[in-house]
Amino acid sequence: MRRSGRDTEESTRRVNRRALLLGGSMAAFMAVLGLRMRYMQVEQADKFRLLAEENRVNTRLIPPVRGLIHDRNGIPIAANEQNYRAVIVREDAGDVDEVLSRMARVIVLPPEELIRIKQEIARRSPFVPITIADRLSWDDMSAVALNAPALPGVTPEVGLSRRYPYSGDFAHVLGYVGPVSDYDLSKLDDPDPLLQIPKFQIGKVGVETKLETDLRGKAGVKRIEVNSVGRLMRELDRREGKPGSKVVLTLDARLQSYVQARLADESAAAVVMNVETGDIMAINSAPTFDPNLFVRGISSAEYALLTENDHRPLANKAVQGVYPPGSTFKPVVALAALAAGQVTPEDTVSCRGFIELSGRKAHCWKRAGHGKVDLRTSLMQSCDVYYYEMSQRFGVEAITEMARKLGLGVKHDLPMSAVNEGLMPTKQWKLEKQKAEWMIGDTLNAGIGQGYVLASPLQLAVMVSRLATGRNILPRLVKSIDDAEQPILGGEGLGLDPAHLAMVHDALSAVVNDQHGTAYGSRIIDETVRMAGKTGTSQVRNITAAERARGVTSNDDLPWERRDHALFVAYAPAERPKYAVALIVEHGGGGSAAAAPIVRDIMLQALFEDFPPLDAYPQSQRQRIENERKELQFTTPEQPAATPSRA
Repeated sequence: MRRSGRDTEESTRRVNRRALLLGGSMAAFMAVLGLRMRYMQVEQADKFRLLAEENRVNTRLIPPVRGLIHDRNGIPIAANEQNYRAVIVREDAGDVDEVLSRMARVIVLPPEELIRIKQEIARRSPFVPITIADRLSWDDMSAVALNAPALPGVTPEVGLSRRYPYSGDFAHVLGYVGPVSDYDLSKLDDPDPLLQIPKFQIGKVGVETKLETDLRGKAGVKRIEVNSVGRLMRELDRREGKPGSKVVLTLDARLQSYVQARLADESAAAVVMNVETGDIMAINSAPTFDPNLFVRGISSAEYALLTENDHRPLANKAVQGVYPPGSTFKPVVALAALAAGQVTPEDTVSCRGFIELSGRKAHCWKRAGHGKVDLRTSLMQSCDVYYYEMSQRFGVEAITEMARKLGLGVKHDLPMSAVNEGLMPTKQWKLEKQKAEWMIGDTLNAGIGQGYVLASPLQLAVMVSRLATGRNILPRLVKSIDDAEQPILGGEGLGLDPAHLAMVHDALSAVVNDQHGTAYGSRIIDETVRMAGKTGTSQVRNITAAERARGVTSNDDLPWERRDHALFVAYAPAERPKYAVALIVEHGGGGSAAAAPIVRDIMLQALFEDFPPLDAYPQSQRQRIENERKELQFTTPEQPAATPSRA
């Protein structure tokens, strides 16, 4: 059927209208699309460029170089060494389990270590790098780098780790560093972002923790580009941080190492101080341990060896340990008696070997007694009865006052862990702490440095420094930080009568240099460096009346832990004091036999800055001293890595 011309014309008009309508709609759509594209590409260009940049660029912290610690002569005693490690970033890794599975085929990753890594990844933000393996060998480091295309999100890095070149010689002073723990973070209100980096190391004990803020430094920042699978493509920008401060201690590395070797396997502690400045030249606790074990990760077996050792190698006996000072305390009581006007140099006390009070006897160490004793003889021969009598005359309050003036019962401000203030008791202290009245027997015990009286080797070194100089000598451990010299504090006079000090000095010199002195066997022959000092024996067990009747058991016949502590304090040269030394040998027996010879050797080493000449020793001892030197091994500054482990 043929369509008319009118029908054809009408059909054409309808098609044209639809085409126009459709074309107009398409044109409008294209116009809107064009406007939108212009808006996004031109007006919003910066915004979308930033979004694109953030998708491919990560910002990471650069841990700063930890500050070095040196001895007073510039010898490094806490250094850094190169450390290869591999880290993973969760947001770049994708399938973490798969990546770690591949990683375990490249380097050795024990199952328990994989569990730890996954737990650490789950706890941390997705952009924080997590350490997979630390202290990698060069071969393992190369293997990780070669397999990088198959390990998205894994990056090999070269960092620095702490190293202690003198092994255990400075362990109790420096302490050690270790990874940041949740406990560490819980102690901080606003922790440094650096501390969020897993396995970032901070000081745990000792100088390392007390000067953490100075040693840590400030973090740097780097911007890196990664591809779509998280592989590191390039470093775009780097802003280095600020290294930690250089810390110089007052210690002398050679002397510190010598003292540690001289203490050998004893359970002991020694402190050497410069009496002019208060600088601590050496401060040792024995036995020691290797702090490098804690930096690298100490095993359970190694840790058990330290904690189960009855000589307590982890304890810092020099500042943390407190002991009855025994007869080393008698110069304090002598000065207190002189200051109270209770005695003159000529006054004597009759020693029969004991003093009887209220039906009870307080015994002297010499069973037969010393006879008539004056102040000089009381110190030279360490007569207990003399000090029982003196302490009764003026009481414990005066003793404690003098003791504190001389640095006992005071917590000295040093950047070391667990510095103990010791104890100088008073009547009020006992009433508050013991809920009991002060007894006359307590005063007698205090008079000979026993009972409640407690002091650390550091405090005894301060005491003898003040006795030697009559000045308020304060101990100093930090010499400088970033070449800024730290102040020498104190030094003012103590207000002691110079005549009283001269009497005590004369008696302390007699202790060592008079043939009747308790330390005569440990004298120094060279008169230019003669030593003055005081022996001490600190009783650690009760001696019953029955034992005294049959004879007190010798220390040699007792188990080690029931033997007396041996102490000796000294300064030299006696006429112009330069150094003071305090030493305790736990359960060593008598101070004259166990402690004085060690102090004599340490003092000579400090005075001569090397092995002293043999003619400084008594003739009869020189061969033995020479033989002992040949066997003595200790680290020298020229060979800082040669110290044998003394853990």
